[in-house]
Parts: sequence; structure tokens; C-alpha cells
Amino acid sequence: MRIERRIDVQEFLNAHRFSSFQWLIFALCFFIVLLDGFDTAAIGYIAPSLISEWGLPKPALAPVLSAALFGLAGGALCAGPLSDRFGRKPILITSVLLFGIACLGSSQSGDLTSLTIFRFITGLGLGAAMPNAVTLMSEFCPDGKRATLTNAMFCGFPLGAAFGGFLAAWMIPLWGWRSVLMLGGIAPLVLTALMIFVLPESIRYMVAKQQRLEKIRSVLMRISSEAADATSFVKTEHAVAAEGQSGAAIVVSKPYAVGSVMLWTAYFMGLVIFYALINWMPVLFKDAGMDPRTATLISALFPLGGVGAVLFGWLMDRYNANWVIAIGYVLTALSVFAIGQVIGSFSLLVVVVFAAGTLMNTAQSSMPALAAAFYPTQGRATGIAWMLGIGRFGGIAGSYLVAELTAQQLGFAGIFAIVAIAGLIAALALVLKQLAQPKNKSWYSPSERAHLVH
Repeated sequence: MRIERRIDVQEFLNAHRFSSFQWLIFALCFFIVLLDGFDTAAIGYIAPSLISEWGLPKPALAPVLSAALFGLAGGALCAGPLSDRFGRKPILITSVLLFGIACLGSSQSGDLTSLTIFRFITGLGLGAAMPNAVTLMSEFCPDGKRATLTNAMFCGFPLGAAFGGFLAAWMIPLWGWRSVLMLGGIAPLVLTALMIFVLPESIRYMVAKQQRLEKIRSVLMRISSEAADATSFVKTEHAVAAEGQSGAAIVVSKPYAVGSVMLWTAYFMGLVIFYALINWMPVLFKDAGMDPRTATLISALFPLGGVGAVLFGWLMDRYNANWVIAIGYVLTALSVFAIGQVIGSFSLLVVVVFAAGTLMNTAQSSMPALAAAFYPTQGRATGIAWMLGIGRFGGIAGSYLVAELTAQQLGFAGIFAIVAIAGLIAALALVLKQLAQPKNKSWYSPSERAHLVH
């Protein structure tokens, strides 16, 4: 007589050390996010060459610079529901393939119109890849390390953007601006081929969709051979969605609606700060009397602090994640406000800009892990993707906000004071999310389990 053995997949992940197979998944997702950062930033690195080669006035670049942002938003909003319906792996592979092909197409563009179209398509792929990488990674993590590992993976984005800058500075003088886009296209295509053969489907997704026992067992056995004799698998959830409910319906359903809106608000406001400062600080510093080279170098300190997300991930795994990130946004607001007050001191300005960038990027990079922990498996990809997609419009709003403030001839300190308010709004949103649905680790119960029995 065969002995029945049921395995709870999350308890299985919690009980075993993080395996080499899980590190492989981490590496693949890290490189997806790294290439996302590289391709997102690539257009900025080649912009001076476009102006020179095509004889363009600076305002003419506005459509091509913003095309990817609109594509990023659209890709994220569409990919989440598709991932919750068809799986993390196929949508992730398709999105990486799409932005690789589109980036290669960009390298062959002969005019601004075709480049703008290809950059929009590139953005669609990039926008779809990011949330699915976060979702897949989070669903292979043990509970006690989920935020730390997800945030560490997310560090690939600023590293990819920075790495792209160094490569572009070397490649453009040798082979021209098209070589940067060719590299940005070839690398994702190579990664796509690797993902097809190596990347697994999310283990939690397979259980939720009641896929074949043998398929689930084969993936878990790559983590530990103890899964070999399992006869059924179950998963635990913070809250159970209605049977057959779509990812989109879950995200806006009564248990999640307030939290969803607060996540959207916080991420939107964080990108208001990021794009307002990354796009306008060199100009504002120059207008305040600083020479252009120094203004650019000090501004470049702002995006370097993203690796601080690993520390926040560690804190989020041990304390209430809503409060941890809310405090990060409050400190971001204070440091952004301080930039406007220390313009007269070079040394203080360097310290404050770097601190503001570290705090802002750390809080913002921690948001996907917070969203991943908030939603159930059936709606996780949609929840993360919609937060990232709606947040992209915050980047557009941030750029226009500073443009309008300068048009109103607001002073240097006043501009930074108003931008800082966005950090306080983001913090307030997370406080309201916490009050609306306090985090409670005792939510798991046998009645909240979705079963897969074969």
C-alpha cells in the first residue's frame, strides 16, 4: 500500500537551504533586470551622438526619450494579467525576446521616427520583463529571505544602467552609437536561449494551476531529493482568492483594493522624485552658479545608492516591511529638502545628494518585494506589474513638474522643497496600507491552502 505524503511547497522552501538551483534562478532574473537597466538607460548615452550625426535640435529628442517610458508602462500593465493566466516563464521569455529584437531594430534605425517606434516596442518588452522576474524570484524564496533576495536581484537595474554608461563611453568612440544598441539587443537574445532550457516555471504557480504532479516534483527535486516520494502538493496563502478569479480581479477586490491603491501611490511618488532629480539636477545646479562639469558629476552621485536595497530587504524580512519603507521615504523627503538648503557648500552638497540618492533608490527598489508579499499567487504578477506600470507615469509627471516649477520662476530651494513632498505622500500611503490591512504572520491556516492532489 502506497503511503500518502503531502508537501507544502512554501514549507519545503523554508526548510531547506537555498540551493544552487535557486541561485541559478536568481542569476537569470538578476541578468534580466541588469539588461533592463542597460537598455532603459541606453538612449540617454547615445543622445549626444544622435544630435551630432543627425543634426537634431535637443527638443526633437523628446519623443524618443519618452517613448520607452510609455512602453514600459504599457508592457507592465499588460504582462501581469497574462503572467497570472499563462505562467511566469512563457511571458518572461517572450518579453526578453521582444526587447532584444526591438533593441537590435533600434540599432538599424535611419531616422528619428523609426527609432521612436523601436524604443516604444523595446519599452513594452522591458516593462513586461521586470515584474515577471520579480514575481518568479519571489516565488522560489523561503519566507525569511524573500525581501533580501528580491531586493538584491533588483539591484541589477541600477548596476545595468551604470555599467551601460561605462561601456558606452568606450564603445561609441570606437564603433559608434549603433554598437551600444546592438549589444543591448544581442545580450537578451542569448539570455532568451538560456532561459528556454534552464529557467523553470514558478513552483507556486504550478501548484495554483494544478499542473502535473511529476512536473512539480521534478522542479522541487532540484532543490532537495526529499520531494521524490511526494504524492501531492499544497501551498499556503495570506488570503485565498475566489476560485477562478483573474489576477486583475484579485488586485482590485475588496481585500486588496486599498493596499493596491496605496502601493500605486507610493511607487508613483517615488518615481516623481527620481525622474525630477535625475533629469533636472544638472540644470538646476548649473543655474545656481555651478560649472556644468561639476554639476553633472555631483548629479551622477544620485543613482548610485540602489545597492542599499539589500539592507532594506534584510530589515523587511525581520520587521514590518510597510514601516521600514515608509521610514525610508520620510528620510528621502528630508534629504531632498536638504539639497535645496546646502547649495552654498560643495562638501555638504556632495554628501546630501549621495544620501538622498541612497535613501530614495533603496526605498523605491524595495517596493516590488513589498508587493510580492502582499498578493496571493493567483494575482501576484498582476499586482507587481500594475504597481510598476502605473508608477512609470510618476516618472513622466516628475519631469513635467520641475519644468513647470522653473517656468513659474520658483527658487532653487523651493523646487526641492516641493519635490520632497512626494516622499512624504509615499510614506503616508504605506502607513495607510498598514492601517487598512495590518501584516499578520499568523494568517496561514489549513483552510487557506489550495490543494493539488494526483
